[in-house]
Amino acid sequence: MNKVINTEYKAIEKTLDHFILNYDSEGSSFGNQQRNSLRLFPIENETLNIKSFKVPNLINKIAYNFFRKSKAQRSFEYANILKEKAIGTPDPVGFYEYKSALFFGKSYYISKHLSYDMTYRELTKSFDIPNYEAILRAFTRFTFKLHENRINFLDHSPGNTLIKIEGTKYEFFLVDLNRMIFEDLSFEKRIKNFAKLSIHKYMVEIMSDEYAKCIGKDYKEVFELMWKNTQDFQESYHRRRRLKETVKFWKKK
Repeated sequence: MNKVINTEYKAIEKTLDHFILNYDSEGSSFGNQQRNSLRLFPIENETLNIKSFKVPNLINKIAYNFFRKSKAQRSFEYANILKEKAIGTPDPVGFYEYKSALFFGKSYYISKHLSYDMTYRELTKSFDIPNYEAILRAFTRFTFKLHENRINFLDHSPGNTLIKIEGTKYEFFLVDLNRMIFEDLSFEKRIKNFAKLSIHKYMVEIMSDEYAKCIGKDYKEVFELMWKNTQDFQESYHRRRRLKETVKFWKKK
């Protein structure tokens, strides 16, 4: 077993070991369990969120063992980078990995559980949320801050931003961190980063207007590119879905 724990949590290392060793029988399930497992573990006056990544396929068992960092390690390292750049994300605690001589097995990422009011996804479903437009514009400024800090969050999608609300103050926290690139972002890459966030033209109009103000570009130029990227992503997404359904159909026959 390989593990790395942040210095401030070293004092509870044995407890963390216990949580990992007894992951399947202790703690409580949290959130969507379809792709990976999330469980909450209370400790002292706080709660830890432990994400268990699925055992990878054969190729990735070898790749993660010898050539690539695991999703758990990347999540931990990227969270620390985000914290250094004052970008919101739940506090990273540590990560654990199980390996054999040849193959990579399970891995776990531990973070401090964050209480939040909603995710960005709620903005795509309910347009009567109080101060809706103000929240969406604040989220757009948050995304601009990511870009200015050379952060290309590849999984910038509705479920991966948590939102805390205090009056008219809005805070944003990124989760599901294992896919990021730290690079200078061109105008095109910046706008493409919005492609997965909404199918609603109304939302794209607001985000385009706010981002145009942030970057000093013409609104029409920003909107046309953002809306095109949104439509292109949706077409690609539904094309992949149709292909998967066709493959499933023929497998059943």
